[in-house]
Amino acid sequence: MQEIRKQLKNVIKNLYDLDIDLDLTPAPDNVDADYSSNIALKLAKELHKAPMEIANEIKNNLPNTEVSAPGFINFTLSDDFLQSQINSLDTDFATNIASNEFTGKTVICEFSDPNPFKVLHVGHLYTSIVGDSISRLFEYAGAKVIRANFGGDVGLHVAKTMYILQQKDTANLRIEDIAKCYVEGTAAYEDDEHAHAEITKLNKEIYKINSEDLHDTDLAKLYWHGRELSYDYFKDFYAKIGVKFDKFYPESTVADLGLEKVKEELEKGVYEMSDGAVIFNGEKFGLHTRVFINKEGVPTYETKDVGLIFTKWQDYHFDKSVVITGSEQLDYMKVVLKSIEQYAPDLVEKTNHLTHGLVKLPGNVKMSSRKGNFLKAIDVLDMINDELKNTYNSTDEKVSLAATKYAFLKYKMGGNIVFDPKESVKMTGNSGPYLLYSAVRAKKILTNYKSKDLINNCTYNKYEKNLAKKILEYKDVLKEAVKEMAPHKVAGYLYELAQEFSRFYENCPVIGSKEELSRIKFVQTYFKIISHGLGILGIEIPEKM
Repeated sequence: MQEIRKQLKNVIKNLYDLDIDLDLTPAPDNVDADYSSNIALKLAKELHKAPMEIANEIKNNLPNTEVSAPGFINFTLSDDFLQSQINSLDTDFATNIASNEFTGKTVICEFSDPNPFKVLHVGHLYTSIVGDSISRLFEYAGAKVIRANFGGDVGLHVAKTMYILQQKDTANLRIEDIAKCYVEGTAAYEDDEHAHAEITKLNKEIYKINSEDLHDTDLAKLYWHGRELSYDYFKDFYAKIGVKFDKFYPESTVADLGLEKVKEELEKGVYEMSDGAVIFNGEKFGLHTRVFINKEGVPTYETKDVGLIFTKWQDYHFDKSVVITGSEQLDYMKVVLKSIEQYAPDLVEKTNHLTHGLVKLPGNVKMSSRKGNFLKAIDVLDMINDELKNTYNSTDEKVSLAATKYAFLKYKMGGNIVFDPKESVKMTGNSGPYLLYSAVRAKKILTNYKSKDLINNCTYNKYEKNLAKKILEYKDVLKEAVKEMAPHKVAGYLYELAQEFSRFYENCPVIGSKEELSRIKFVQTYFKIISHGLGILGIEIPEKM
């Protein structure tokens, strides 16, 4: 498709002196062609000509093209052309799919963002998997990528937890114990006036522990112990799912810079005083108003996010910053970024805020971390492991992770998704294990192949041609996925590719056939693409299944 698009653009440039983007799609079933373009219809108004007239002018300057009403240009690919493209792609795969769109640029991707003193839930697992895949897309495009993780080591949730922890025996403290304390502390804060006042007081004391780096009081010792347990737990879990982070930003490390910026812009009128607190009046911009420094002088989440964006800039001078959160943070981030836009518009312009919906189990059960009835991240992995063991007697971690990651990545980010463990492990259908099985099948063919002095076949049947066309779409898919920061486009393509390979496998014997040489090229190229695509999704191929 790249070569067709290039030729079509050259013809349009020569005929009309126009340099434009082109749409090229698979031809409809009722058209005897491989690809179609509607560019003649788009040019009609600008050129003051009928679409069919433009289409015929282009056809006369392009080989292997036909036109159809009301002005489509249809392309038929010869077997020789397809074979040359497949051979070229197989010979120098890395060069032929390479992208330099972000070469020399720095991209910081912030995702997962769990709060210490809480356990990781399914939402953290989802954003960790999606964020890592988006990071891999930018790396494919040549960028230097920094994977960043921002977490609330100070704030009301910590104070609620610490209020209960102080009443417990903490000799053998575990992260699960800490999580239970948060649930108890939340209930106490909401239902008990005395507890509410004590937690409010603790919130200020904990902020002071960080800002003054205190370690000698009982409260400080308990706080640092709990925080250390939390970060060790996070790192162990990320290693388990194959996701790495280059930088952890605890909120306490960016709060002071955020305070400095907000107070500085308060003097200039960006922020305002209201009833003893510092606010940003979002109503002026069609948004809502939020507090940035509360009445006690403690910075809120908003001010810490201000500090974060400036800290990222100081650390990396990024060309692009991607922030991935749940969709419930959408309006919040609009206010934060709008406030920063008033005094640092260049940083906001470089920032992309992406959101994802909720992850739900079949049955639409509502879950809440505040109530303690949420789905933990480790629960998801255990569900997948149990399904694999019960269904296939398999304990292969690569298959388990493939099932988990693909179950999330196949969806377009934004809406809610239903996570169904049974569907996720199926060896047939749109699942990670299905893609792995297809890759392993191709790998087995290549293992059994012995190089021979054969004639390369130049006549393709429909299964070979369909597979060839799908293979040649890969670079276009990657380009779109990078542009839109959309791993689901890679996932969807790989599923379609695997389906074409399955049809090819069932109908086109490879080893020992008279078409062995040309067909082995298909298998070699297919395996390279599915391996690369699964790598973008953070999925490894096992040796066997």
